[in-house]
Amino acid sequence: MAPLTDREISLMREAGRLAAYVLAQVGKMVKPGVSTDTLDRKAHELTKASGALPAPLGYKGYPKSICTSVNHCICHGLPGAYILQEGDIVNIDVTCIKNGFHGDTSRTFYVGEVSEKAKAITECAYEAMMKGIGQVKEGHTTGDIGFAINKLVTRKGFHPVLEIGGHGIGRNFHEDPFVPAYGKRGKGVALQANCCITVEPMVNETEAPIKEFDIADSEIKYYETSDKTLSAQFEHTILIKEDGHEILTLPENDFEVGY
Repeated sequence: MAPLTDREISLMREAGRLAAYVLAQVGKMVKPGVSTDTLDRKAHELTKASGALPAPLGYKGYPKSICTSVNHCICHGLPGAYILQEGDIVNIDVTCIKNGFHGDTSRTFYVGEVSEKAKAITECAYEAMMKGIGQVKEGHTTGDIGFAINKLVTRKGFHPVLEIGGHGIGRNFHEDPFVPAYGKRGKGVALQANCCITVEPMVNETEAPIKEFDIADSEIKYYETSDKTLSAQFEHTILIKEDGHEILTLPENDFEVGY
């Protein structure tokens, strides 16, 4: 992955701001009685109205503009007729293409009043993401990120998803390197300044195996916990800098966990 120019970094900031805006606006709609398809339509409208494209739509055959992963769905949940219920948690994953560059972000929302377990796993996923982001700077490695995430998650009694993780991002939706939720300090791929990655740990309630499911006419799969226990996730797009990092997908007013 080649370092970005100053102009390209500026365009990545624009894409990131838009993705954060769309996610925040769609998140305001999350409540019992709303279908996940309604959330998808709103995200699509907001993205197009901003002169951008929803990156998931048509990507390897994926038929929707966002992903909505409810309760035991780990990621890539397909919006549809499902009506959000009191006590659900739902991860909404938004990626926008603006001026040829991608901004990618997700957040797990509370649907009404949720259980203490749902709050705990959601808060853990957010804290894990921030711990991972704290390791992002030139010269650190993907193993440093994964080590920090795994340490926090396991200490809280939850389980990071090992098979799926973050990635490089820029002109392409998914680029190298793979950014795992586990690792060893100093191992993995060295981080380069002026490149962008996503940090997006997925946290499961138990260590039960994950299950993979097909999406019709698409190469994209969606994943669930095999024992139907909860999963939560947060994601930001991060610019790697010589002296640290910049989060490109922060909303105008940073959020608390859940709604």
